Amino acid sequence: MSTRTTMTTKKTRTTGPAGPTGPGRATGPGAATGSRPPGRRDQRRPGPREARPPAPGGPHDWFAERLLAVISGQRPVHSLLGLTVGPAYDQLVGLAPAGPLRSRLRPVLRRCGRFHPGPGVIEAFARIATGDRISAMAFRLEQGPDLRWRCAAVEIRGPLP
Repeated sequence: MSTRTTMTTKKTRTTGPAGPTGPGRATGPGAATGSRPPGRRDQRRPGPREARPPAPGGPHDWFAERLLAVISGQRPVHSLLGLTVGPAYDQLVGLAPAGPLRSRLRPVLRRCGRFHPGPGVIEAFARIATGDRISAMAFRLEQGPDLRWRCAAVEIRGPLP
């Protein structure tokens, strides 16, 4: 019977002003900012806010995409329930079942522009292409006391499929 002895080495850690340091820990100017050693990836999954890119040009672009999705039947009308005020929701309810942009081809937002008639108001327009047909969408956004933008009016013009 043989007795086997193993030696273990003890790793020491010291605590400095930037936090714990020791073998395998980054030290230096980047240590306090939470930098990772080379070759390590961030294992966290992006949250709901991180996964979505910000709106490219402002609230009018974001609303144009959402309104187009509702009017073309890609999203339900109630997805904009809290984002509309006044007659805008009733206008969407009237536009969506009739489906002026519903066809076999998926409508594409070509251009979106805006005009600021006053503080807290955006009047926007969007050109929408469905195959070789062009339609126009106009809508009004109003900023509430909570600084959130809401759609106050929607209108569609152009050739219907």
